[in-house]
Order: sequence, then C-alpha cells, then structure tokens
Amino acid sequence: MGLFDRVSRVVRANLNAAVSSAEDPEKILEQAIIDMQEDLVQMRQAVANAIASQKRVQQQYERAQTEANSWQQRAQLALQKGDETLAREALVRRKTQSETAAALKGQLDQQAGTVDQLKRNLIALESKISEAKTKKDMLKARASAAKANEQLQNTMGRMSTTSAIGAFERMEEKVLQIEAQSQAAAELAGADLESQFAALEAGGDVDLELEAMKAQLAGGSVGQASLPAGEESVAAPQQNEAVDKELEELKSQLDQL
Repeated sequence: MGLFDRVSRVVRANLNAAVSSAEDPEKILEQAIIDMQEDLVQMRQAVANAIASQKRVQQQYERAQTEANSWQQRAQLALQKGDETLAREALVRRKTQSETAAALKGQLDQQAGTVDQLKRNLIALESKISEAKTKKDMLKARASAAKANEQLQNTMGRMSTTSAIGAFERMEEKVLQIEAQSQAAAELAGADLESQFAALEAGGDVDLELEAMKAQLAGGSVGQASLPAGEESVAAPQQNEAVDKELEELKSQLDQL
C-alpha cells in the first residue's frame, strides 16, 4: 500500500469521525425534511410541466385530426364537382394531417404514461414526507429523552461524598450525633440531681440522729447529778469514754459519706 493511499485513508477516517461527532439527530432530521420538501416542489413542477406539455400535444393532435377530416370532406366535394385534380390535392393534404395526427397520437400516449408515472412518484414522495414528519417527531422525542437520561446518568456518576447528597448525609449523621450527645447530657444531669437529693436526704437522717443522741446525752448528764459523790467519780470517766468512742464512730461514718 502506497503512502498516498494510507494518508488518504487517514484523512477520510478523521473526516468521517468529525462529521459523525458533529451530527445532531434533531438538526439532521429537520434538514432531511427540508431537502425532501425541496424535492417535492421540484417533483410537482415536473408533473405540472409534463401535464402542460401533454395538453399542448393533445391540442395539436386534435387540430391535426380536424384538419385531416376537413381535407377528406374537401376531397369528396371536389370529386363530386368533377375536379379530380383538386380532389387529389385535398387527399394529399388529408394524408399529411393524418400522419401528423398519428405521430402526435403516439407522442400523446407516451406523455400520458410519463405523466401517470410522475403522478405516482409525486404521491409516493408526499406519503414518504408525511411518514418522515411523523417519524421525525418520534425520533426527536426519543433523542431528547436519551439526552436527558445521559445527563442524568452523568450527574449521578459525578456525585460522591463531596457532592450535595453526600453533604446532606453527613449533616444528617452529625445531627443524629448531636441529638445523642444532648440526650446523654440530659440523662447525666438528671442522675447528678438525683444523687444530690439522695445526699441531702441521707444528711438529714444523720443530723436527726445526731440531735437525738445529743438530747439523750443531755438527759444522762442531768441524771448523773443525783448520784452519790463516790459513784459519780467512778461512773463519769467510764460514761465519758463510751460517749467519746461512739461520737468518734459517728464522725467516722459521716466522713465516709
């Protein structure tokens, strides 16, 4: 294969690729309909010209036929009058007009066939154009739907975690996390409040018990004043030691709370 053939093939391939990529179905369909409409106009003009020509030939044929009949009558008249020479001349003219009429009749028949064929072609072209218009609308609708679907697929393909949908998903997750933290904080605050009230209630019981013991101790000291001196000197240190021990135990319990 020569270099020129290879270069030519490459150029034609690139041109075909460029044309294919530049073809817009909707525009191509519109242009195709326009071209067909132009062909229809030319076809109608051709049919009109053929019909006009047929009518001219028809008129010429009828005129030649009329002339032939007229010369036939003249030949008969001349012969009746005894002018054979004039009758012969009339017959020559009749023959010429009859030959002309016969030729025109053949041409007329041929043109009639041509006109009929042109009319059939015209009707077929009109039917094709009507069908093409219907198909054009359908193909344009399909092309528009295909383009919309392609754009949708491209849009969906470009979506990622950084897209709008990804942002919504992240924000939804963040809101759920904030709600969970708020609920946990509320539960912790409620638990701390319960513990504080429990401590207050426990402290109140201890205070009441301490006051009761103080009152008991105060009553015991009054009873001790009526004891004899000897018994007081012996019982007082022992009772004080017991009270101090119990008081220390109570302080220890309070410190542990």
